[in-house]
Amino acid sequence: MTDQQIDPARPILVTGGTGKTGRRVAARLSEAGIPVRAVSRSSEIPFDWEKPETWDAALDGVGAAYVSYYPDLAVPGAAETVDAFAKRALEKGVKRLVLLSGRGEEGAEHAEQLLMQSGADWTILRADWFFQNFSEAFFLDAILAGELALPVGDVREPFIDVEDIADVAFVTLTQPGHAGRAYTLTGPRSMRFDDMVSEIGQACGRDIRFIQIPVDVFVEGARQQGLEEPLVALMRELFTEVLDGRNESVSDDVEKLLDRPPRDFSDFVRRTAQTGVWDIA
Repeated sequence: MTDQQIDPARPILVTGGTGKTGRRVAARLSEAGIPVRAVSRSSEIPFDWEKPETWDAALDGVGAAYVSYYPDLAVPGAAETVDAFAKRALEKGVKRLVLLSGRGEEGAEHAEQLLMQSGADWTILRADWFFQNFSEAFFLDAILAGELALPVGDVREPFIDVEDIADVAFVTLTQPGHAGRAYTLTGPRSMRFDDMVSEIGQACGRDIRFIQIPVDVFVEGARQQGLEEPLVALMRELFTEVLDGRNESVSDDVEKLLDRPPRDFSDFVRRTAQTGVWDIA
């Protein structure tokens, strides 16, 4: 693994440039004076994972890329799509690729293996569930409605702040020594979903309930709300396979990479409650 120095004059590509992590990674690069090309389906240079014909324009002249696949690396065909993108990036002269991966997901692990075999200077960021799932889509509507119903019980997860993921991505994209490395990114402690919901309720002065429901009920509800079938299948996999305790352990990779502890959920809750995002109009 060469870990070649990136040409500072060449922009860094950020896929998923409007997503939870992508827009934060792009902001950090821009604030540091590093040329950045943040792309999405609606950007000036449009990028669509399902339309390979859009990839070349996004990759032109790029020195490195932050690769965040939508909707998730666990969906069927995602690994093969990322593999095709990595190969095209190499053909376009883009050597450094930093992949946002999912911890404990079979499909994500397949994508990682393909990237490792691609010939790129790869770095893999295996992230756990995001704090921001409670404040930016996914669980937000349920929190506002006062009741989050999920098919999960006593399992604990070391949720992570996406601000920490963005900080780590910035380091691995811009500093040497990370090629050929895979990092596991977690928060400082594992928590139960019901405890997290309770903490949010206390912070914003509301009674927000957590209810455990059967997975079939959850999946059918997602389907009735118009969720596309690949995403419905993803939800089933997450709540029947991935959330089985396999990811309960806490990693110290964030602290090693950033020279500080990862942000705690309680700090996130206090900070987010002050924005009013969980308040009822």
